[in-house]
Amino acid sequence: MVYFVGAGTGAADLITVRGMHLLEQADVIIYAGSLVNPKLLDYAKKECEIHNSAKLTLNEVIDIMKKAEEEGKVTVRLHTGDPSIYGAIREQMDELDRLGIEYESCPGVSACFGAAASLNLEYTLPDISQSLIITRMEGKTTVPPRESIESFAAHQASMAIYLSTGMLEELSRRLLAGGYRKDTPAALVYKATWPEEQAYICTVETLQKTAEEHGITKTALVLVGDAIMHRKYKKSRLYASDFSTEFRQAKEI
Repeated sequence: MVYFVGAGTGAADLITVRGMHLLEQADVIIYAGSLVNPKLLDYAKKECEIHNSAKLTLNEVIDIMKKAEEEGKVTVRLHTGDPSIYGAIREQMDELDRLGIEYESCPGVSACFGAAASLNLEYTLPDISQSLIITRMEGKTTVPPRESIESFAAHQASMAIYLSTGMLEELSRRLLAGGYRKDTPAALVYKATWPEEQAYICTVETLQKTAEEHGITKTALVLVGDAIMHRKYKKSRLYASDFSTEFRQAKEI
């Protein structure tokens, strides 16, 4: 059996309880190199066989899983954040399907939620944004043309932009071309929830400058949108005194 487990954003205690138990039970762990906090491997039993996938190809990863399955062992494929976001898990699952090997997924805390916690953000402030767009700039992996930064920026929603730290000047240009103001609040969060985390509030226009000032060149998440500064938003109707719910009658008319 193979378990795809989300390691969380970085802090070792942000893995789910289920994920921790799977690590404790694993006979083989294949973890995503420098992206996963190595302290999570402390949950593994002493005799566990551990592989760093940063040095492996897809075929080599599958070969390890296949061998473990033939030996009746439990394998944990430990991915950073949540495996369903930029985890390249589907291609692994398709190979396991071909081999007739069963697998399950265990979710994890993605970087955009770790970053929000670090900055005490709510992405979905009433009258500001009720949507969170998770996206990336194209790099070695292309992005469909209909999912360009410009097209998403046109919505003026909250955005979490992954894997784009090395292209911040171009990112700013595209965000502005899509309709964001130059002074639209932005944040650059380096290694969210790790001990070495750095988080800086800036604007869409000053993303590149902020990164240069603090020596940030990779492993950072970009957040964009007015929700970052949480100004001029309306309070939720959910807790309004004149609003009735299934569990509470309005206390004011």
